[in-house]
Amino acid sequence: MIACARMYAINAPVAAAWRELLEWVVARAGVACEVIEYPAPQPLAALWSHSDLGCAFMCGYPLTRASPRPVPLAAPIPSPARYRGQPIYWSDLIVRADASFTRIEDTFGARFAFTTEESQSGYQAPRRFLAAHARARGGTLFAAAVGPLLTPRGVIEAIIAGDADIGPLDSYAHDLLRHHEPALASRLRVVATTAPTPIPPLVAAAGNDGAAVAALRAGLLAVATADAVKAPRAALLLQGFAPVNAADYDVLADDARAADHLGYLRIA
Repeated sequence: MIACARMYAINAPVAAAWRELLEWVVARAGVACEVIEYPAPQPLAALWSHSDLGCAFMCGYPLTRASPRPVPLAAPIPSPARYRGQPIYWSDLIVRADASFTRIEDTFGARFAFTTEESQSGYQAPRRFLAAHARARGGTLFAAAVGPLLTPRGVIEAIIAGDADIGPLDSYAHDLLRHHEPALASRLRVVATTAPTPIPPLVAAAGNDGAAVAALRAGLLAVATADAVKAPRAALLLQGFAPVNAADYDVLADDARAADHLGYLRIA
């Protein structure tokens, strides 16, 4: 099997911490599972379709649409206080720190950056958040949608370069950025946040050996109290992992349908 933390490997030090943590989980589980990097721009959808997927982060919105659905193992509990000890996250809607925008309404008519339309934090959560505003204003909000930019860093770079004015940033990725790259994070400012939803889980492919899946899940759940991974846990702003199941993510599909019902089919 393979394991991968690509979604939250925001830079080299963070990727190294994820590798250390996942290698410990795999060793504790006693299963044959190789930790791989799989850097951007390789498509995440291709990674998630691997029949040998053993322990990899998967965005919750594609999880609700997958058939067969991968099996959620556990979801991270970020350690910053704003997560209240829960496996949740949201999208921070960011602008350049020196921009004139102070409220989300100030950005209407500007350019909106996004990762991919299949991303919960990078598209679907802001689409749901913006849908009521769009309906009140006749269906459109922005002069242009800039993307797909594939990764949160792509959104950041577009905004800092002036190629876009506002965009979504996965809140956990944002906290990792603040922790590891404070100078870059200081060039951004949050003007709004979306509602909390279940954070992306680590998943295994459907049909994998049940005993191996259970052992990997147990390894993830043991991270919170294991001294052996104290350093990567701190580097990753990680309290531990929580058990989750596929039904926990159905709310994301419900939110997408709600945005559809309000007539905001695409961010524009």
